[in-house]
Amino acid sequence: MARKRKAGDGTVRQRKDGRWEGRIVIGYDDNGYPKTKNVLAKTKKECLEKLQKLKEDCGGLKPEKVRPEMPFGDWLTYWYENHSKTKIRPTTQETYESRIRLHIIPEIGDIPLNKLTQNDLQQFYGRLKKSGRKRFTDKYGEGLSDRMVRMCHATCRSALEKAVQDGLIRVNPAIGCKLPPKKAREMQVLTREELQRFLIQAKFEGYYEVFLLDLATGLRRGELMALQWNDLNFKTGVLNVNKQVYDVRGQLQISTPKTKNSVRKIALPPAVVAVLREYKETVDSRWMFPSPVKEDCPITPGVVRRRLQLILEHAGCKHVRFHDLRHPYVKHTTKKFNSEKQKTQATKIVDLIAWVFCFCIVSYSKRSWTL
Repeated sequence: MARKRKAGDGTVRQRKDGRWEGRIVIGYDDNGYPKTKNVLAKTKKECLEKLQKLKEDCGGLKPEKVRPEMPFGDWLTYWYENHSKTKIRPTTQETYESRIRLHIIPEIGDIPLNKLTQNDLQQFYGRLKKSGRKRFTDKYGEGLSDRMVRMCHATCRSALEKAVQDGLIRVNPAIGCKLPPKKAREMQVLTREELQRFLIQAKFEGYYEVFLLDLATGLRRGELMALQWNDLNFKTGVLNVNKQVYDVRGQLQISTPKTKNSVRKIALPPAVVAVLREYKETVDSRWMFPSPVKEDCPITPGVVRRRLQLILEHAGCKHVRFHDLRHPYVKHTTKKFNSEKQKTQATKIVDLIAWVFCFCIVSYSKRSWTL
């Protein structure tokens, strides 16, 4: 096993081009962020020699704030701001910051980084599960969900893994911790009768086209709300999905979809294209689903999520998540290894959607929207 380098000795790694790179922290700026310098060499030995000379030229400066005995909370904050925050979306940043601020730092933030043990973490997860919830305890109980406990663990493990890489600790104490099991949430599918009531009610409340298109495509909320009319070719029926919208502290942001594979083209059934063509005549906006209160803005994804529950309630349907509307479509079309149960569920929902298309054609031709 390779010898771990001590804190302050810098890091040495071999790059993809075959050269060796050495890097040291030479100080910190006014915000506490590290300032680094690096050297390059053809061999590891030469790299170590250059790195040593660089340290001497810099006056032998070593990190003063980042050190093995620093509180874990300080290291966690440093890791998040410098190594994690810049790689994740603003909405994900909010969840990270909430976990760190509300749960991790108050419980184990004062323990020195090099003294944090697996037992400390195991007890911490147990407390979260038993009495870790900070609000809505009357509704959900005092303990956090299994998913939240696992997310807290993932944050701690990533931060500690970086500490190992930087030579601050020898091993990652988060590895090997026992966690609550993953529990797949059972998907709820609307029956044919419920779909009919749901779509009639959606039409009555002005959201028919939104939910019909989602049933037909399986788009995420952000992808659905980001659609513009120039994304749809009415001649070919091809819908181009290339962006998403999300809400960051009340401000809508536009970005590329969640993954590279999410940038895609979807062929819409002729019945849905016909509905959208007639719907377009009533919309005076570049957005397919414009906000009724904000000029030149789409509907906020959170508004559609809340509206879904109201429509379901008004139509006398069971509660389903927005994800449940798209989940069968995604499973049926994108997953390589589906279980038999998933295949059966997907077949049922595809049959229901086919029925919905026929239903919308008849409805639009007869204009029969009585409740």
